[in-house]
Amino acid sequence: MALPDSLKKAIIQLPPKEKDKLLLRLVVKDKVLTDRLLFELIEESATVDDRREAIRRTIARVADMTHNSPGWIMMDMRSLSGDIAYHVKVTKDKYGEIDLNLFMLNAFFAQQADQLRHHTSRSDKCALYMAKKAQTILNRLTKLDTDYYVDFESGVNQLLQQLHTMCTQSYARQLQLPKAWP
Repeated sequence: MALPDSLKKAIIQLPPKEKDKLLLRLVVKDKVLTDRLLFELIEESATVDDRREAIRRTIARVADMTHNSPGWIMMDMRSLSGDIAYHVKVTKDKYGEIDLNLFMLNAFFAQQADQLRHHTSRSDKCALYMAKKAQTILNRLTKLDTDYYVDFESGVNQLLQQLHTMCTQSYARQLQLPKAWP
């Protein structure tokens, strides 16, 4: 919502004490803004690696759990994707977004190979989700500086190899995902 110019001028002319009260009341109502300010002002952006590592541990723990069907796998991946998206929203960690999503897909392929080996009607939605997630990772990689490609090369190639041999292979072909990267 855009503020009218007259309101902007009136807010600027408020006494500093009144502005502080209003600012604190507004910040409390927005959890993302509160977490972002905490990250930038208190933690001074020094904890991005710690936050990334905490999410990585959660991904490893969830991927290692027993899943009864590909549907449960997809639900857990969606939940973890939300955690990753929130991390990126708070920290603006573009490198971490790619790193964590890549780690998530590789971890689920490695730990849930029995559920994801063959394409069935039960694995169809999960296979499509994983293929599209991989496509998103590849698109985001192209926006990063090419110096970072070395960091991701083995993980991306491992993911692409899994995509073209597991239940996702038909969607990998359909989305024209490469078999090797870069």
